[in-house]
Amino acid sequence: MITLVNRRGRTREDALAVVAGAASAAAADVESPPLVVPDTTAAAFFDVDNTMMMGASIFHFARGLAARKYFSGRDLMGFAVQQMKFRMSGLEDAAGMMTAREAALAFVAGRDVGDLLGHAEEIYDEVMAKRIWSGTRALAQMHLDAGQRVWLVTATPVELANIIAHRLGLTGALGTVSEIVDGKYTGRLVGEPLHGPAKAEAVLSLARREGLELGRCTAYSDSVNDVPMLSTVGTGVAINPDTALRKVARERGWQVRDYRTARKAAKLGGPAVAAAGLVATGVAGTLAVRKRIA
Repeated sequence: MITLVNRRGRTREDALAVVAGAASAAAADVESPPLVVPDTTAAAFFDVDNTMMMGASIFHFARGLAARKYFSGRDLMGFAVQQMKFRMSGLEDAAGMMTAREAALAFVAGRDVGDLLGHAEEIYDEVMAKRIWSGTRALAQMHLDAGQRVWLVTATPVELANIIAHRLGLTGALGTVSEIVDGKYTGRLVGEPLHGPAKAEAVLSLARREGLELGRCTAYSDSVNDVPMLSTVGTGVAINPDTALRKVARERGWQVRDYRTARKAAKLGGPAVAAAGLVATGVAGTLAVRKRIA
């Protein structure tokens, strides 16, 4: 059999194959990609620190800011030590929360909001993205695939929380809100850090605004401090739970999922992870969301 070759080195058979392939593709009966049917009355709420992300998001952010010379490593260490003492005491009283909050806010008072947002995006991509728990991320995607909306609920500043939510393809975030005047942080909060009962109130408020049926909603957290939020919805789930939350989950029949690779991680959940989570509640009140005051 004689094979004809054209000037470009392609055989007649090659040319016929291209034509056949193009004709076949053109004739194919292609269905439109399936669309997710929105489930507008059900939603999921995820805590961030040690639930969606390993460690405390605000701690990773603070380290990133220190690397950008926003404050010194000594300042960061001093703040971390202060927070560690606070967390290790096991007492989250009003005085302790106030001290932690004031120390955190001091870092951003007078800073430009736009600059910090730009840094937050960079720091997420550089440091935080690799710390997302794949198991928790899969749970969030499960809700999205079911047509439900998914929000992060965290003491972390709402600007940072929104960046994390958007990077993960989630609906949005509820976070701590800071006062902003003329595009700069004043060093004061709008209300209090979104912590403990405040998270439950945020979920209730959002549910009323969005027409959610709380009995059809699900909440996820690692901390016993979030029992109010977990109890507000129809289904509470403990993710990488601390000892106290594990006990509550057992008593209430809540599902428990632990994505930590080693049991020793549970021990680190006290001192070491606290050193990260330390800043979460404290610095939480730090760079929070934009609330313009005329």
